[in-house]
Amino acid sequence: MANVLWLQGGACSGNTMSFLNAEEPTVVELVVDFGINILWHPTCGLEIGHQVSDLMKDCISGKIQLDILVFEGTLIEGPNGTGTMNNFCDRPMKDWVKELSKVAAYVVAIGDCATWGGIPAVPPNPSESTGLQFLKKQKGGYLGANYISKGGLPVINIPGCPAHPDWITQILVAISTGRIADVQVDAFHRPTTFFSDFVQTGCTNARAFSEKVDGHFGQRGGCLFYEVGCRGPMTHASCNRILWNRHSSKTRANHPCLGCTEPGFPHHDLMKGSIFKTMKYLGFLPKEVPVGDNKLSYYFKAGVGKILGSPAKIFETTK
Repeated sequence: MANVLWLQGGACSGNTMSFLNAEEPTVVELVVDFGINILWHPTCGLEIGHQVSDLMKDCISGKIQLDILVFEGTLIEGPNGTGTMNNFCDRPMKDWVKELSKVAAYVVAIGDCATWGGIPAVPPNPSESTGLQFLKKQKGGYLGANYISKGGLPVINIPGCPAHPDWITQILVAISTGRIADVQVDAFHRPTTFFSDFVQTGCTNARAFSEKVDGHFGQRGGCLFYEVGCRGPMTHASCNRILWNRHSSKTRANHPCLGCTEPGFPHHDLMKGSIFKTMKYLGFLPKEVPVGDNKLSYYFKAGVGKILGSPAKIFETTK
């Protein structure tokens, strides 16, 4: 059995709502089949008031074994480093997190706010929000770049706005069944099982991307990368491999990928004109190109593709 304590900082509860929709495995299966014991959760926990603070104190003292500390939302350090913008159980939440992270076997950050700081950390960041071990792309965050849990791992990051529910439950299963050593993480501490592919992998508009067919809001067909700011070719996530609700994804519903699993999210710090729009040089050259492509070579390939189309398209037109 693995004891899980789930805390919430500066959050909208979106990751909790996502978690409760998990299908493989479901939250019920986590408890019944995989031995997860949820000590407390801010949405569905039965304890209130001093019962919660007493529970956390028992975890800190070692009276109750803390196997997994799950944190959702930003770690709020404001104002002036005091953390009093986010008091919880008579103390700044950051103080509870600091002490609990020292005794937890593993620490799991759920969602963009907990992993990178998310939207609350966009400048000027009056709440002094940060992620647990990253602030955007910079390693450090609240717990510091060198933090290692008692289980020997840094903070395990499961980003997303919100994170896919099955990413969450499957990592909890890996820990509870003693298989977390089989899980590899990338430079941003994301499990490579879920974050090695690009969102474009499995996207139903992939052919339109290769043929440089423009897509727009309100119409079916065409790739949303060129005009509507889709970040599918540069975002590591399995959204089109492990579908949401086992049914669909943003790009399959003809909505641009927002790149919410990358540490730069929200990209361009929400600068005016950067949302739902592909930022360009000279009005037609994308400022950002797919990962792994040199800009000049991509512009050349894109230009040729725009004029001629893909080899498949050329073959069709010559039959």
